[in-house]
Amino acid sequence: MSATAPAVLPVQDHRAQFLSLLDTCLTQSSLVKLVLAKYVGSEAELQRIIIKPTTLKDQACLSFVYRYKTRDITKNYPLVDAQALIASLLPESFKNAHMLSLTDEVQLEFSKKGKSMLFRNTSQQQRAAPSAEHDREKKRYLELSRPFLTDLGVTNKQHELIPAMSRKWKQINKFIEVFSHALSTSPITLDKPVTVADFGSGKGYLTFAIHDYLRNTLQVEGEVTGVELREDMVTLCNNAAERLEHPGLVFKCGDVRSVVPGALDVMIALHACDIATDYAIHTGIRSGASIIMCSPCCHKQVRLQIQSPTLLKPMLQYGLHMGQQAEMVTDALRALLLEACGYETKVFEFISLEHTNKNKMILAVKRSTSVDPADLLVRIQELKAFYNIQEQCLETLLQADGLLG
Repeated sequence: MSATAPAVLPVQDHRAQFLSLLDTCLTQSSLVKLVLAKYVGSEAELQRIIIKPTTLKDQACLSFVYRYKTRDITKNYPLVDAQALIASLLPESFKNAHMLSLTDEVQLEFSKKGKSMLFRNTSQQQRAAPSAEHDREKKRYLELSRPFLTDLGVTNKQHELIPAMSRKWKQINKFIEVFSHALSTSPITLDKPVTVADFGSGKGYLTFAIHDYLRNTLQVEGEVTGVELREDMVTLCNNAAERLEHPGLVFKCGDVRSVVPGALDVMIALHACDIATDYAIHTGIRSGASIIMCSPCCHKQVRLQIQSPTLLKPMLQYGLHMGQQAEMVTDALRALLLEACGYETKVFEFISLEHTNKNKMILAVKRSTSVDPADLLVRIQELKAFYNIQEQCLETLLQADGLLG
């Protein structure tokens, strides 16, 4: 950034000049941020709009964060629509526009009498564009000002993060980040309601978060159901959903075996114990879910069956290693079965939670084209034979429904 004072551009149509500079920034993909401030419109408590470039479904867009006194609302627009909207807001609704690009800083100001000033400060050295890795580390998919976070005890009444909930806040954002990336590669279209079932929803942190992300950030209809065994949690969450005006969000008492939804777009089951994960995955596949997100634990069924090869026994004489082996084999079988059912599947470390040191996620996104599962089914049987596994719950459930061919 140059140390000299910003240059005042000649008195012409400053608004037109500013919009022309914005168009150039977008054409050159050099826009960093645009802030519209000094709001003079009629909408209560709106303070400013923060605009940044983003990409949705491989389409360049601008993300508008409408910052109110106690909340934020995010809307995304294609570039042409976004430029037209910005033009309509200056100066009728906002008297100040501050644009930062990789090379320039431009400010447009309107006085109370309607006179305009345009300042431009050109950097002698181009700013480095933030790396994608840096963006991933810093980007927040939800704002702390969201009302449900206060209601569920993540933030205080001033919408400040409660220190004891910092790990939960990281988990919520990481979950939405994973979901957002999966959504962008899935067959799900956003021109109709997106149906979600979250099994084992607990206090509803992630259930509220995905509903808020669909409704508030993506501006699409989200029909989200949280399923939880504890009646007190179901009552608490339903009361919060009604109080906070989350239409399309409901919580039901039960588990993955007793509450069977119809067609689903997204199936979530985090920390479903042992074969409950298998029942959840089976429900997702049977319901035609395009995205399946599981965080399994307690791999008891396979561990009780495994007969390790003699060569591995010195390594597996320790209980810890036996548990890790059972976890690895179980989740590998689940991933292969999902692949055989037409899903692109990943197994990865999600994020450390408040009460556990590890949190593996199985993420499956339905492929747009079908594949022949024959080779995958052979590999599944070979892996079972190697460890002398007689039964794996998910495989049994899929075979009973004729879903494995």
